[in-house]
Amino acid sequence: MRQRPTALSARVGRVAIQLLLVAGLVTAGGCSRKEPYVPPDLFYLFATYTVGKNPTSVTTADFNQDGLTDLITTNIGNSTLSVLFGYGDGTFKEQIQIEAGKEPRALALSDFNADGHVDVAVACSGSDQVAIFFGLANGTFGVGQRYAMHKIPVSIASGDVNGDHKSDLIVALRNDKVSILLGNGDGTFVEGARYEYGDTPTSLAVADLNQDGKLDLAVTNGGPMSSAVSIWLGNGDGTFRQPTDYRTGKRPLSVSFADFNNDQKTDLLVINGEMDTFTIFLGNGNGTFQEGKESGADSGPVYGFARDFNGDGFVDVAIVNVQSNDLSILFGRGDGTFQYPPINYRTKGGPFAIATLNLTTKHQDEEPGLVTANNGAGSISIFLHRGLKPHAPPVPPASS
Repeated sequence: MRQRPTALSARVGRVAIQLLLVAGLVTAGGCSRKEPYVPPDLFYLFATYTVGKNPTSVTTADFNQDGLTDLITTNIGNSTLSVLFGYGDGTFKEQIQIEAGKEPRALALSDFNADGHVDVAVACSGSDQVAIFFGLANGTFGVGQRYAMHKIPVSIASGDVNGDHKSDLIVALRNDKVSILLGNGDGTFVEGARYEYGDTPTSLAVADLNQDGKLDLAVTNGGPMSSAVSIWLGNGDGTFRQPTDYRTGKRPLSVSFADFNNDQKTDLLVINGEMDTFTIFLGNGNGTFQEGKESGADSGPVYGFARDFNGDGFVDVAIVNVQSNDLSILFGRGDGTFQYPPINYRTKGGPFAIATLNLTTKHQDEEPGLVTANNGAGSISIFLHRGLKPHAPPVPPASS
C-alpha cells in the first residue's frame, strides 16, 4: 500500500520547488526565465580633437573634394567655425578656424551658387544674421552676404521649397517666427514668407512628409506654453499651410526623421530637454502622425539621430546627454520602441551635438563612426565602430 507523504517531506518538496523558481529553472509553462537584456557594445572612443570654444553643432561633408569626410563645427563661445579635413579613417588634420558672425549656433550645407563646391549658411544668434560662406576648390571658404534676421536665429535648414531647383533656406527664430530665404541660384537670397507661430522654436528639419513631392517642415517649440512639434505642410511655392501641433515631452530641443517601423513612411524623433526623455511619432504617410511614444534617455538629452547601428534591420537612436556627459545608443525593436537598458559611452564635457561619420574602409559592410561636439570641452570626440581600424598614418589628436 502506497504511503502518504509526511508533513516533513511535503515541506521539503515545497522548499525545493521554491529554490528552483528562484534559480529560474522552473517557471509557469515550463520555460526558463528570460535573461536580462544586455545591449551590444559596438563603439569605442578613438580620438578627441580641439575645436573652437563651446561648439554647438557638428556636420560632415567633403569640403576639399578628396573623397574623404571632413568636419565643421559652429563655435558659439568665440564666434568661429572649425573645419577639420579627414584622412578617412577617423583621424583628422588640425582645425582651421574661420571668423563667423557673432555666436554662430547652427548651419546648413548646400551648393548655393551652383559651382560644384559645398557652401555654408550659418545662423548667427548673437548678431541676428544668416551668414553665407562659399566653398572653394581647396576646401577654404570665401565670405558671402549676410542677411538680417529678426531675431535670434537658432536653427537653419536648406532645401528647394519653391520648386525652382535652387537651394532655399528656412530659419527658426527664437521670437516665435519661421523665416524663408529664397535662393537665386547664384549664392544670393531674397526674403520670402515669414510666419509667427509657436512658442520659442528650438530646431527645424525639412522633408517631404506627405509624399506629394513638396518639402514640408517640422519645428520644435520648446517654450513652457507649448512643448510641441509643429508640422508645416508645404505648398511647393515657398509658402506653407497652417501648422498642426503634436504634443511632445517637456522642452523639445531637436527634431529629425527616420522610419522606425519599416513601413516606408517618415517618422519623427524629438529630443526633450527636460525629464530626460525623447519622443517617437510614427507617421501615417500623409503628413499626419500618431500620438507620440516617450522613451527614456540619460541625463540632459539635447540632440539625437537615428540609424541601424547593429545591422538587424531596425532603426536605432544615438543621443548625446549634456548633463551626464555621455552618448547613449538605444536599439530599436522595429515598432518605435526600444530595448532597455541603453549602452552609454563617456564623452568629453558637455556633449551638445552628434553626427554620423563615414569612413573609408576595405570592407563596404562595416559601419561608420560617430562624432560628438563637446560644448563644455571645446572639442569633438570620434567614436569608431568595433572592428574598424585606422589604416592611414594617424595624426596625434589634440588634448582637451
